[in-house]
Parts: sequence; C-alpha cells; structure tokens
Amino acid sequence: MGSSHPFRRINPGSREVKKLKLDSRDLSLTVFFAALYAVLVVVLAPISFGPVQLRVADVLIPLAALFGWPVVGGVTVGCLLGNAYFWLGPIDVFVGPVANFIAAASILLLRKNRPLACIVGALPIGVIVGGYLWLFFPSPEVLSFLPVWAAMIVSITISSIIAIAGIGYLLLSALSRPSVVEPLKSRGLKVLQ
Repeated sequence: MGSSHPFRRINPGSREVKKLKLDSRDLSLTVFFAALYAVLVVVLAPISFGPVQLRVADVLIPLAALFGWPVVGGVTVGCLLGNAYFWLGPIDVFVGPVANFIAAASILLLRKNRPLACIVGALPIGVIVGGYLWLFFPSPEVLSFLPVWAAMIVSITISSIIAIAGIGYLLLSALSRPSVVEPLKSRGLKVLQ
C-alpha cells in the first residue's frame, strides 16, 4: 500500500502513532479546559455577567503559558458554551470567545515574561467585551462620569486584570512549581517551560 492510501497500516512504534497519542492528549486537555471554563461560568453566573463582574473562569486563561494551545482552544470553546448558556445575544456568544482566544494566545506567545503576558492577556477581554457589553447593561454608577461604552471598557478591563493578571497569575505560578510539573510530565502531558 502506498503512503497516500487512507487505509494503510501504521507501525505501532512509528512516529505517526506517537504523534496521534500526543494529539489525543492535547484534545483531551482542550476538552477538559473547555468543560471547566463553561462550568465555572454557568455555576458562577451571578458574578460572571454584568457591568461589574469577576469571571472566575478567566483565571484559567494564563494556564496557556504552561499547557499551550490546548488551553487556548479550551478557554475559547468554554467561553462560547458558557456565553451561549446565559445568552445575551449572538454578539456575546461569538465575539466573547474571540476575546478569550486573543487573550490566551497572547499569553502563550509572551510566556517568557509571565507577569507581562498576563497583563497583556487581560486587555483584549476588557476592550473587546467591554466594547459591546454596554449594549446589554448600564454602566457602573461609579464610572458614570464616562461615556457608557468607555465606562464598560474600564469596568471589564479592571475585572479582567484582577482575574487574569492577579488570581490567574498566582494559579499559574502555583502550578508551575517542579513538584506539580514533574508528575504531569511523567504522565505524558506536554508542559511548556
């Protein structure tokens, strides 16, 4: 059978099988982070939505610096599922996940400087989500001196900095300890350094 045949045999010890195993682990990790993100959004919905919010699920976003693209995909899909459950409208369901993707991918790409990566990662959510959330909620009273759209951007940016650059960075630091990383690696998970 030629190498282009779709049903050719693959040697169990070949590089293709090893790549397939890594891909299935990455897919499993992506599904895990998507489910965890969505559950946190749904269970904590009262504080996950609104003009003043603390989306606890966003603390998972900095873990892209540790686990890579599976976290980027997971927090993107998880956001889509969580936002679809609460259903503010199509803009929130589809644009919110784009903000999560940009935030997590930024953290992954800037992972060599984790504090900076987490701060930069908080900004797309603040600007993008805050940029449309004013269509659904009134601005926070404490920021009423600003135009409603600007007040919402400031409010969501502050909450994102708290969740991502504050709590998320602490979670990332705790999970990056050798006592946590080494057992993960020994079980075959890819961990970025």
